[in-house]
Amino acid sequence: MSSFGLQLPEYPWDAMAPYAQKAAEHPGGAVNLSIGTPVDPTPAVIREALTAAADAPGYPTTHGTAELREAIADWFARRRNVPGMDPEAIMPTVGSKELVAWLPTLLGLGAGDVVVRPVVAYPTYDMGAILAGATPVAADSLADLDAETRSRVKLVWVNSPGNPTGIVRDQDELRALVEDARKLGAVVASDECYAELGWGSWDTARGGQIVPSVLDPAVAQGSHQGLLCTYSLSKQSNLAGYRAAFLAGDPELMPNLINSRKHAGMIVPFPVQAAMRAALQDDAHVQEQKNLYRGRRERLLPALEKFGLTIHHSEAGLYLWGTAGEDTWTTVGRFAELGIVIGPGVFYGDAGNGYVRVALTGSDERIDAAVERLS
Repeated sequence: MSSFGLQLPEYPWDAMAPYAQKAAEHPGGAVNLSIGTPVDPTPAVIREALTAAADAPGYPTTHGTAELREAIADWFARRRNVPGMDPEAIMPTVGSKELVAWLPTLLGLGAGDVVVRPVVAYPTYDMGAILAGATPVAADSLADLDAETRSRVKLVWVNSPGNPTGIVRDQDELRALVEDARKLGAVVASDECYAELGWGSWDTARGGQIVPSVLDPAVAQGSHQGLLCTYSLSKQSNLAGYRAAFLAGDPELMPNLINSRKHAGMIVPFPVQAAMRAALQDDAHVQEQKNLYRGRRERLLPALEKFGLTIHHSEAGLYLWGTAGEDTWTTVGRFAELGIVIGPGVFYGDAGNGYVRVALTGSDERIDAAVERLS
């Protein structure tokens, strides 16, 4: 047996193969509401920008074009209540997942260091710590950690709106987390890729509040020191296939992150940077896509409840997080019998046992098919 290769756990979604196969046997075909990949067309304004920039014979810059960074700064002011962002403290990334996976390494973390992630969380936060040789620890508050663990915390991940739970942390919660992390000298990295998809009291189109950012002045308290925010255009703009995201925040941390990524060749292609700029400057397509998801959510949620799921949190994002009061895989199996593929809560940590995640990322036709089967 070869001694080469990182000894990482098997990719969790591979365990879904038999359930997907069972769902595919349904006479009406499978309705896949598991992974949550966008299915609607990429908006024309973005595709046109990509095409116009397709003649790109030279190497792009790791830091990103000045025009893109300015567009991101303008977007923060317009959409995230974060005015005055320094374009120098912004960098495009090859999607947000690679940033999540590599940030501990890029920050120089290693053996003995602790990376804190939410109790129910996207598994890549753990993988990033493991790849760096650091220790991942699940906690929703630094106060939940013992003194020895707290002394070793170097990076704290916050995910609001959360995947898979859809939970939103308000300004007071985020500010308290930032204050606690700063006392420890730890960096706070906030994954905010679902921020445009708030529902209920967080739905700005219906009179709700903006989902708070860690860089919001009310949270950051006058300084972005020790704060990083990552955002992806995959969800708001149907750009998952473009791998289009960015990182912003602490102007003292950013130069070293940029330099390390230069050495590693982590560069967003120039045509994608142009497409990102177009996406960030056009708010109309974001609202149109959100309207589609709102309609799907409003049809799917009551059907899930009628089927016996109790929905928890889910106040933002592209998922409904719920439990039928039974083992996760039993629920997954019952949905597969109806030809519906959903996400097992156990993929998101021990606290996800008994829960399932149902994505809103099906076409209208597939969502309606799921609603009919659940009823």
